[in-house]
Amino acid sequence: MISQAFADVLAAGRNGFNHRVREAQRIFPAFRAEAFLRFLEEGVDGVAVAVEQVDRSRLPATVLAAYDVALELVGRSLVGPAARSQVLAEAWRGLFPRLARLITAHPTQVLGMLSNAITHIEGIAGARISQWTEEMTALAPHLETVEQLRIAGQVLAWRSGAAHFRAGAIAAAAALPEALALRAFGAGDWSSWQAFRNDVEHDPWWGDDDLHAMRERRVGSFSGFGGQFATPPEIRAAGEVFFVKSGDRYFLLIADAYGAVLQPAGADEFEHAIVVQPRFDYSLRDGMLRVGSRRIDLDVPEPGLAVCASAATIAIASPYTHAIRLLARGER
Repeated sequence: MISQAFADVLAAGRNGFNHRVREAQRIFPAFRAEAFLRFLEEGVDGVAVAVEQVDRSRLPATVLAAYDVALELVGRSLVGPAARSQVLAEAWRGLFPRLARLITAHPTQVLGMLSNAITHIEGIAGARISQWTEEMTALAPHLETVEQLRIAGQVLAWRSGAAHFRAGAIAAAAALPEALALRAFGAGDWSSWQAFRNDVEHDPWWGDDDLHAMRERRVGSFSGFGGQFATPPEIRAAGEVFFVKSGDRYFLLIADAYGAVLQPAGADEFEHAIVVQPRFDYSLRDGMLRVGSRRIDLDVPEPGLAVCASAATIAIASPYTHAIRLLARGER
């Protein structure tokens, strides 16, 4: 059952809404009317109820926008029984109503932005979409503008494992009110955004007391089991990042305390990396990697082990595994 207010809007515009369904059936071969009706009831209705409580006069415009977005989501199998996961549908039920004020003012923009963000983050290997939705739900009452929503989403995506968002998230957060910026970074105990930024900006492996931050991560697995690497990877450092070769495929690897991300790269980038690879002194002995006074236990045999380092990260690859081990270069 849907709410009375939502039902009234649908009834008042029945001909127009039915026309939209027919168009969706024409455009999207995968569109299923029963899945759409169920999503209206389980997803869109909660948004409609929340918007009615904010501003009843804006309900018709919001329902129209939500209806159109829902048609596309169902048509593209992003929600419904054919969806690869139920994260987006759950966000419509849980997160979206918490942002009713922004949705009321900018329904098409906000509903589209949130749906696209969740779909994109969920597609990043290793990203923790459940963390993103939980933290965005907690932050929602403090967001006053669409721009604040966009920046907060970017920051939380980085903290949820999208390591390649790090620089952009830190830079964009400067436009937020200080208290909101610190809250988005999970740094509510800090009194100064600038002091916090100075710490986090210069150390990719900074995590303070954040439970999601780690000083060591792993990335990659065998492609036969759904991973990225067909063969054990080769690695080369280049400034703050790494380039990786596995079989005939090449990758850019970006890692920090919150995650490690592989992106497509070219053979020329991998080959050029050896020219700029920084000097890194280490030794291997007795099952340990020795870097200065630091001792790192190895979990793979020493023969064939490859070790290199970027400005902040040590990377270890082995012919005995398809995973790359990444560690913060500095000790805390």
